[in-house]
Parts: sequence; C-alpha cells; structure tokens
Amino acid sequence: MKQIIRTVVLGLIFSALTPAQTPAQPGAGRGNGRGQQDFPNLARYRDANRNLPVPSASEARVVFIGDSITELWDQDSGKFFASKGYIGRGIGGQTTPQMLVRFQQDVVALKPKVVVINAGTNDIAGNTGPSTLEMIEDNLASMAQIATVNGIRVVLASVTPAYDYPWKPGIEPAEKVVSLNSWMKDYCAKTGCVYADYFTPMSDEKHGMREGLSRDGIHPTPAGYAIMAPIAERAIAQALGK
Repeated sequence: MKQIIRTVVLGLIFSALTPAQTPAQPGAGRGNGRGQQDFPNLARYRDANRNLPVPSASEARVVFIGDSITELWDQDSGKFFASKGYIGRGIGGQTTPQMLVRFQQDVVALKPKVVVINAGTNDIAGNTGPSTLEMIEDNLASMAQIATVNGIRVVLASVTPAYDYPWKPGIEPAEKVVSLNSWMKDYCAKTGCVYADYFTPMSDEKHGMREGLSRDGIHPTPAGYAIMAPIAERAIAQALGK
C-alpha cells in the first residue's frame, strides 16, 4: 500500500511540474522527433562534433559558443571562422542556461585550446523566461570554470550594444548590457580570463548599435563583424599567451 501511495503522489508531482518546465518561448527548445523538447538543442551540432577529428598536438583549436550573433558570424560572407580555422557553435535565440547545458558537448569534448563565449543578450530579452543579471553572471562564470578545469583558456566577449529588441520591444536593455559587460570585465581581471570588448567601438551615445553596424539594432552587418574580428583575434592571441 505504501508503494502504491508513493507512486500516485510522485505521479501527481510530475504532472504538476511538467507544464511549467516546458519551454514556452520561441526557440527555447526544439523537438527531438518523439514529442519531447531538446531544451539546449544538443541535436544541433551532435553530428558535426562526432565528425570533427581530434586536434593534433600542435593545433591551437578555438571554439566560439554563443547565440545568433555567433551563428550568423559563422555564415557571414567574409567566412571569418573558416578562414581562421575556428569552430562556430552558435545557436540563434539561445540563453546562457542553454549554453551551459551543451557546454560539455559543444566545447569541452572538442578539446580546444581557447573558447570564446558570447552570451547574455537573449537572457536580458527573456527568451527562456525572466533572468536577473546575477543569474546570467552565474551561468557565464560556470562555463568559464568548466573550461578552466578542463585546461581551456577563456575569452569572455562583451554583449554587443542593444537599445531595444525588435522581437520584444520595451525591455530597455541598454543599461543592463552595460552592467553585464562591466561585470564580465571585472570577472576577467580577477580570474585571468580575457575580456573581448566588442561593445565600446560599436556603441552609440545611447548605448545602442552604431548606424550601419547592424541589420536590426542587434545582429551585426558585415561592417559590424569587421569590427569584431580583430578584437576577437587579439583576445585569442592573448589567451594563448602570444
């Protein structure tokens, strides 16, 4: 009888929790073909990761993990990642909790020397639910710590300027972005990570994206990526001790 009661109670608990735990925001999770959700989208790069050869002893492999800004950069006409041999692991719409879940698969397992983490703007937008700056900071710190423990050097890239989100207007993200970037810079100074400051050269007086550097106020144009590229390269070289 006790076992029957326990089974019924657990069933009621899981029934109550499941709807609330199902991602409600667009892009929060994608189906795996069996009616379930792949919240971190582990399926996105699973096959590509399996097909990637183990780096040679002399290879300084670099992985970029992030959201649509990283994903689109990998597809940009300049082919920056391909030309430098960098590996892009960006997924549009993602937030830091999603990246944290896939960090082992999409970064650590690839055995890079350096990881460039560019994340946080979608958290501020609330893509997977409300997030405080402290929550975002914890997730970024967790990714950095996982990387460090695994011998991977860390570049934390600033969130790029965002005056408003076209898919969620009225959030007023500009000063939150400034605060998050300030935390990142301080965290890097304390921990030995490298801070890549995309924000300063791309920001206008309202802390939005400068004219001509974005498609929609958020996603960089080729001109925007042209500003980001040398900043990323310098940060990677610094992380490698060059």
